[in-house]
Amino acid sequence: METKKTSSKEIIQYLAEKFPACFTSQGAVKPLKVGIFQELAEALQEDEKVSKTQLRQALRHYTSSWRYLKAIKKGSQRVNLQGEAVAEIDEAQAEFAANALKQSQEKFANKKEAENKQNKTYKGTKAAEKRSTIPGKSKNKPVKAKKAPKKEPVKLVQAEANTLKTGMKVLVQVGNSPIDATITEVAGKDVSVQLFSGMVVKTRADKIFTK
Repeated sequence: METKKTSSKEIIQYLAEKFPACFTSQGAVKPLKVGIFQELAEALQEDEKVSKTQLRQALRHYTSSWRYLKAIKKGSQRVNLQGEAVAEIDEAQAEFAANALKQSQEKFANKKEAENKQNKTYKGTKAAEKRSTIPGKSKNKPVKAKKAPKKEPVKLVQAEANTLKTGMKVLVQVGNSPIDATITEVAGKDVSVQLFSGMVVKTRADKIFTK
């Protein structure tokens, strides 16, 4: 049983061996005729080494390579499997190939630039880490954090129950800290307030304060 080709590179090499007048695995290439896939599929239909899916992928890889795109120039001839000229490349086709080549090269250059920046950042970080672990090599003395100035405690005055009314801005004791709130309802010693978060809670008048 013949070994099946798996990678696009292997398939292109195989095509170069089978159809040397049409394909090449290295060096300058010849532009392929439009519809070459169908011609190939028919020629290799009994060949167990290559499937149609793999053949299509290999062709896409071949025709998108820089060396192939560079070969698509106005006036150049497209060839069939036998290497016979079958059509001339026009200006529109040549321009399309030139744009595709430019975009591919720019994409590659941007990728390499990003990789180089990432490598420089990584090396710089590792070097800094290494310096910081060597005794006596650190030039920068640690900066002591400044203590935040002490805040004057807010003086609270317990509100008188008979002065509480709807809409009044107050402080309500929730847990250990007073929280800004607005009175929404007063029912004797029971008071409903809305906290800054929007939540409405019910408390008692002795938990209500003013500044």
